[in-house]
Amino acid sequence: MQPASGKRRGPFAAAAGSAPFRRAALAIALLCAAAAPGLAQQWPAKTVRILVPFGAGSTPDIVARLVADGMAKKYPASTFLVENKPGASGNLATEAVAKAVPDGATLGVSIGGPLAINTLLFSTLPYDPHKDIAPIAQLVTQPSVLAVNPEMNVNTVGELVALLKANPGKYNFASIGNGSLSHLAMEAIAIKAGTKIVNVPYPSSPQAITAVIRNDAQMACLPAISVLPQAKAGKVKMLAVSTAKRSPFLPEVPTLKESGIDVEADAWNGLIAPGGTAKAMVDTINADVVAIIKSPEVREKLATQFMEPVGSTPEEFRALMNAEIDRWGPVIKAADVKVN
Repeated sequence: MQPASGKRRGPFAAAAGSAPFRRAALAIALLCAAAAPGLAQQWPAKTVRILVPFGAGSTPDIVARLVADGMAKKYPASTFLVENKPGASGNLATEAVAKAVPDGATLGVSIGGPLAINTLLFSTLPYDPHKDIAPIAQLVTQPSVLAVNPEMNVNTVGELVALLKANPGKYNFASIGNGSLSHLAMEAIAIKAGTKIVNVPYPSSPQAITAVIRNDAQMACLPAISVLPQAKAGKVKMLAVSTAKRSPFLPEVPTLKESGIDVEADAWNGLIAPGGTAKAMVDTINADVVAIIKSPEVREKLATQFMEPVGSTPEEFRALMNAEIDRWGPVIKAADVKVN
């Protein structure tokens, strides 16, 4: 007998409402959820931690707090906490992100060192940036400035190169650590110039620029915010910026490439998540953070630190990480830079 509706029921219609069918369907759903971690979670979680690989007041810390403030305004029901976790050249916090549950509750603001360059400097890393990190967005770019002590009596990169070539190994440069961008940029300049200069590492940018002022080191390539006040006071000379194009904050200062030295050193920051974070969640966080970082309010605050917002796609950010490895690998090999 046909149902009262007059429609013939399919061969599985009776089974669909049965207890065994319901149990089987539930089991399949649970298997799918287990196979795709993060898909079942909503963004954001009740509490989101943003880990920073350096101390309070560092550039990544400043950027992370701007992102956290913007997120808190957009999602008032959630809490966004910035946690400073310095150590191991930025690897400590980046490892913590890499090993976190990929559910959007743990993010990180990191830089080129732990995301790319450290793979070339450390014999082993406790995480693989290629597999254990999900790039979300490049957040900002910041120019470094090649600065010299006025007693060197050079006014251009060309004049500096001529002096260094005539006196290989005689002059020192200050950096903020072995293998840091400030170290590698100066090694790259020396390689391109065909000469040698000696690295003298310091714990921070303020200490490094103070060394240049005192002539303990004769030059350095450091973040603009560390150099500009001293240049305005006449304590150091700015010769070039390290970025691919001139900085809008220092439009009168040429790039290294314009000055005849084909070296580019971009001090960028980016937002990351644990590897395995669902693409849909990565894309959602990307859209949120790009809107925040490019907002007029945040742009204005970044400008006080000589930083420009970028707001890339996750794919563009991954390409940047790979490009940093390609850029600095030959420099590290030629200069025989080692950390461990």
